[in-house]
Amino acid sequence: MSDIASTFSRLVRFVPKSDPSKILIGEPVDAELDVGLALYKGQEVSVRPFTGTTVLAPGEATTGTEVIERLLSPLAEQEVGSIRCVGLNYTSHAKEMSMPIPDVPTLFIKPSAALADPYPAPTVLPKITQTDNTGDYESEMVIVIGRDAKDVPESEALDYVLGYTAANDVSSRTYQMNQTQWCFSKGFDGSCPIGPTLVSSKLIPDVSKLHIRGLKNGDVMQDCPLTDLIFTVPQLIAFLTQGTTLRAGTIILTGTPPGVGAAKNPKQFIKAGDDFAVELLPHVGTLINKIEHQ
Repeated sequence: MSDIASTFSRLVRFVPKSDPSKILIGEPVDAELDVGLALYKGQEVSVRPFTGTTVLAPGEATTGTEVIERLLSPLAEQEVGSIRCVGLNYTSHAKEMSMPIPDVPTLFIKPSAALADPYPAPTVLPKITQTDNTGDYESEMVIVIGRDAKDVPESEALDYVLGYTAANDVSSRTYQMNQTQWCFSKGFDGSCPIGPTLVSSKLIPDVSKLHIRGLKNGDVMQDCPLTDLIFTVPQLIAFLTQGTTLRAGTIILTGTPPGVGAAKNPKQFIKAGDDFAVELLPHVGTLINKIEHQ
């Protein structure tokens, strides 16, 4: 566990109602509240601000409280660098896609411009995805690196983890299947919303205890325990840091469980007007985005 992880439980990054010109970080007053779901329902969410300006150096909790006006991604675009993504990392997802279990992790990269905020920020499908309406969702658990990491052995990998959050790896399926590299089809602006909270690794010592679901317009599309992961968090960090420095703030998307729209019969793609929710429990909560067209 990163040293910083011991200083907080759950952090949100947000614009406060008291001063919309500010961006603050802090802990929700209600430790059990699903922040993303509460805000989607129009509920007021109170936060105890921290003295720091980033989750990478949060400082200390203050005695006051603020109310969330707008929820932001836990990290800013300039903090994440390139976004590391792992494909085909659930056994049951490999099965539904009729693909063999990989021997090593499959890596692709999203640019930092793909980072996006939770609801009420929209997820915008570009015109190229609308051509044949094959925009797709992928619910994912995200590792947040808390300090620079290079050549990290599995035995020490968790010492570099700041915490965990949720993501939707929004994809353009036609272009993904037409190419051997996935960076283009998954790297559009805003194609990586993350949130709603950053949960300290001290609260989640074992991610296999988490459960992830993806819901489109309230209907369950994906539903899977993280015991189904092919490569564990330590294995992923050890692999990705071989000869490569992952800077503090790097986020790693760890793959999606079965139930993606492209694998369903009939197919269940996303389009303007849809809501998609990534629910990662316990602790993290629900990342919700409304789909719009460019």
